[in-house]
Amino acid sequence: MENPLYIYNTLKRNKQQFIPLNAPYVGMYVCGPTVYGDGHLGHARPAITFDILFRYLSHLGYKVRYVRNITDVGHLEHDADDGEDKIAKKARLESLEPMEVVQHYLNRYHKAMEALNVLPPSIEPHASGHIIEQIEYIKKIFDAGYAYESEGSVYFDVEKYNADHHYGKLSGRNIDELLNTTRDLDGQSEKRRSFDFALWKKAAPEHIMRWPSPWSDGFPGWHLECSAMGTKYLGEEFDIHGGGMDLLFPHHECEIAQSVAAQGHETVRYWMHNNMITINGQKMGKSLGNFITLDEFFTGNHKLLQQAYSPMTIRFFILQAHYRSTVDFSNEALQASEKAYNRLMEGWNNLAKITPAATSTIEVGDLRNKCYEAMNDDLSTPIVISHLFEGVRIINTVLAGNATLSQQDLDELRETMRVFMFDILGLVESKQDSEQGNEAYAQAIELLLEMRRDAKARKDWATSDLIRDRLGEIGFELKDTKEGTEWKLK
Repeated sequence: MENPLYIYNTLKRNKQQFIPLNAPYVGMYVCGPTVYGDGHLGHARPAITFDILFRYLSHLGYKVRYVRNITDVGHLEHDADDGEDKIAKKARLESLEPMEVVQHYLNRYHKAMEALNVLPPSIEPHASGHIIEQIEYIKKIFDAGYAYESEGSVYFDVEKYNADHHYGKLSGRNIDELLNTTRDLDGQSEKRRSFDFALWKKAAPEHIMRWPSPWSDGFPGWHLECSAMGTKYLGEEFDIHGGGMDLLFPHHECEIAQSVAAQGHETVRYWMHNNMITINGQKMGKSLGNFITLDEFFTGNHKLLQQAYSPMTIRFFILQAHYRSTVDFSNEALQASEKAYNRLMEGWNNLAKITPAATSTIEVGDLRNKCYEAMNDDLSTPIVISHLFEGVRIINTVLAGNATLSQQDLDELRETMRVFMFDILGLVESKQDSEQGNEAYAQAIELLLEMRRDAKARKDWATSDLIRDRLGEIGFELKDTKEGTEWKLK
C-alpha cells in the first residue's frame, strides 16, 4: 500500500503498520454489550470507534469479517467470579425469562446503533449459542494442564501459567507481585488463588441459566466466550481484537492466557482499545450508576441534559476526540459538537451552489492526501474533521466571490468531502436536523408571502411583483386564491 495504515497495538505499546495475515482478508473481533439494560454513551464509543475501523479497512479494499459478540450469559455482577448473573438478576427483578430480557435490550441496542449509523457486524454470535464450543475450549486448557476443577466449577491456574508464560503482558500488571501478596488467601474459597478466574461455574439451585457439562450443570465464565467464538469464526490466529480500555484487565488478559493455554500460541496480532467516556472525571458505566442512556440523549429526558441531542451530534462528539483519549461529558461540549456538525453539513450543502469557473484560484488538491494521512495515523478522526473544515473554508471563500474553482477542482473537493464525511466517518444529515431545516424553510416562505400580502394591501404592486418574481426565479410557483396565496416548488 502506498500510504500504509498504522494502528496502536496495546500489546506492543506502540503504533505498528497494519499488515493482515492473509490479505486482502481481515479478521476483526470486538467485544459487544452485555444486554441487560439500555445502551449508554459508554457503549456508543467502542461501537463508533470500530465502525470507523471497519469502514476504513473496507474503503482501502480489504474484505473484512467483523465479529461483535453479544454477552447473554456468564457476566456476573461486578465482573467477578461470584454473585448473580447480570441478565438473570434483571430477569428475576422483572419476572421475565432471561432470554426475554436479552431480546428486549438487544432490539433496543440495535435500534440505537442504527440511529448512530453504526454498520452491523458480519457476524453477531451469542455466548449462550456457543456453550458446546466453550466446553471444548475448557477441555483443551485442561489437557494442557492449566485448569483445575473445584466443587463442580473449573478455574484457570494463573500461577502455573505465569511460570511457563507471562500473565500480565497486555496490561503490564506485575503478576509476580500479586502472587506474593495474596498467598494468605489460600483456602478461603474454592479457588486455589484469589486471582484464578472461572472457566466454568457450577450453578446454584436457584440459578436459571444452566447447561450440562462434564463438571456440573452450570455456565461458562465471562472471559471464555470471546476466546471460543473468536477462534470459531476467525481461526486460531486473526488480525484485530478491539474493545474498551476497561476490558484490558482482566478480560482481555484472560483471553490471551486462555488462547495460549488451549492452542500453544496467541490468537490476536493487534490489540486495540478505545478510551473511556467520563462524567466529572469518572468512567461512565452501569455498575457506577452514572450513565445516561442513548435514548435519553436522543429525547433529552435526563436531569443532566439541557436539551435533546441527535444521533449524529453524538457520533460527531465522539469522533472529535481521538479514540485513545478520554472524553468528558458536558452539555457545553455536546452543544459545541452540534454547532460544528451543522457547520460542516452546511458547507457540504453549499457545494451545490458553486458555479465552476475556467480556472481555480484556490488550492484543493492536497486536501484528500491530508485526510488519508490522518486516517493512516491510527485513525486520527479529529485531524480528518479539521481538514474537512478547511474544505468548508474553501467553499465559503468561493461563495463569497473571493476565489474560483474549476470543474475539475470542484469535483475533487466534492468527492473528497463525500468520501470522508459519509463513507469513512459515517456521518449523515440527521432526520431531526432535516425536519428543523424544512420547518425553517417553510416559515421563511410564509414570511415572504406575508410581506407580499402587506405590500398588496398598501397597493405597493412593485414590491408584491418583485417578491413573486424572485421566488419564481429560484423555483417557487405562487397561486393567488380567494383563501390566500398557495405555493409549491415548480
